[in-house]
Formats: sequence, C-alpha cells, structure tokens
Amino acid sequence: MLKLTDISINSRLSGITVSAGSGKLIHVIGPNGAGKSSLLASIAGLLPYQGTVELQQQNIHDYPAIKLTSMRAYLSQQQDNRAMMQVFQYIALHQPKMATSTDAEAVVMFLAEQLELTDKLSRPLSQLSGGEWQRVRLAAVFLQVWPALNPEARLLLLDEPMNSLDVAQQATLDNLLSQFCLQGASAIVSAHNLNHTLHHADEVWLLYQGQLIASGTAAEVMSTQQLERVFHIKFDLFQINEQRWLKPVSQKF
Repeated sequence: MLKLTDISINSRLSGITVSAGSGKLIHVIGPNGAGKSSLLASIAGLLPYQGTVELQQQNIHDYPAIKLTSMRAYLSQQQDNRAMMQVFQYIALHQPKMATSTDAEAVVMFLAEQLELTDKLSRPLSQLSGGEWQRVRLAAVFLQVWPALNPEARLLLLDEPMNSLDVAQQATLDNLLSQFCLQGASAIVSAHNLNHTLHHADEVWLLYQGQLIASGTAAEVMSTQQLERVFHIKFDLFQINEQRWLKPVSQKF
C-alpha cells in the first residue's frame, strides 16, 4: 500500500526505506528531533525530499493534487484556528468530493458524537479551547478519508494527535483509529508515550537522528536495548502474561 525508498532531507532524514501494508496502525517513535514530523510531512507530499514515496504502487507526485487529497489526510502538530467560520463549516471543507450530503452528514454526526463536538458545531473556531480545536481538526481529517464514505481512502497521517486531549478523549481517538484501520485503510501516527505505543500499535518505526533504526512489531522494535540506544536512558521492562510495560530509569548514560 505504501512504500518509501531512500527518503532523505538534508540533515533531517537519511536514507529511510520502509513499507506499510493495508489496515495497519503504525506508530513512529523516537526522541525530539529524530525526524518524525519531517517523515510524516514527506509522506503527505508536503515537504521536498529525495527518494520515492509510492502510494498504491504509484509515486505520489504523479497523482493530481485532488486525487492525492482523496487518498490521504494529514494532521500537523499545530495549526492556527483564526479562520472566521464555525466548527461545522470547517469540518465540511474536508468532505470527500464523491460523498453525498446525506452520507457525509451521517459521518460528521458520528464523529462529532464520538469526539464530544455535537454541542460545538455552531460555535466559531475562535472560541474553542486548545483541546476542542484539536478534536475539530481530528474530526475533519477523519471525515476526509473515512473509508465507508470515501472508497479511495488509503492513509491517515497524524503528527502527535494526542496533544491537548484528556485521557477519555485519547481513548476515543484510539477507538476511532481502530475502526478506521478495520475498514482497510492505514494510519501512521507520531507518538511519545512508549507504553501507549507498546499496547496499541500494530507496527512501530523507530527513528534516531534522521535514520530508521528499526521497524516491525512493537515486541520486535521496542526492546530495552534499542530504546536505551536511542533515548540514552535506561529502561526496565515488566511483563505479566501478555501485558508489557516500560519504565524509564533516571540513570542516564
């Protein structure tokens, strides 16, 4: 579904080659400055790079912009919310072109209910809190590539989407991502909570200083040895039956 070949950006990314299948939730982890945001923006086609990004066996630069927009959605870490419009108007801007108004409205209401936005649809964007604005942005990108509404949807790219969300809202996002991937599309998410990644990600890409250190299942990638090499801090790993937890130790090296 997605194939990256030798993706490089000056001093930010170096020779990243990796692929992703359909229906996968992939977490991109690594310390600050590892290149996570640059990688996601490159995959979205929004940042110049060397190498090749293929989506559905075709270079993303060969797709017309409107076609690429229907196939993938991208959430950046931050976005100004000063636009003079109401919440429902902003979300509606992300409606897939092929969707009927009736079908789109049903998905909007589903997303609004899940993200606790139903009573905020008529509110101006300028009157939203940080957490409310983040949930509005999430509703918009989900709408853009919700597979049941958009049969061309393949990929959702989320750069630290848990920002400004409380624990209940984070659980809601986990549920939406699970539903999204069960419909056959894939999501690539940059993340900092290692235990969250350990418990939720189907696959993990570990970045360090712009390089891909490891990719595979969480169990394969997130060994204490690999994490200590990247974060320069010791970790203890605890396991009870199938559950595993990582605890950072204050000792640095």
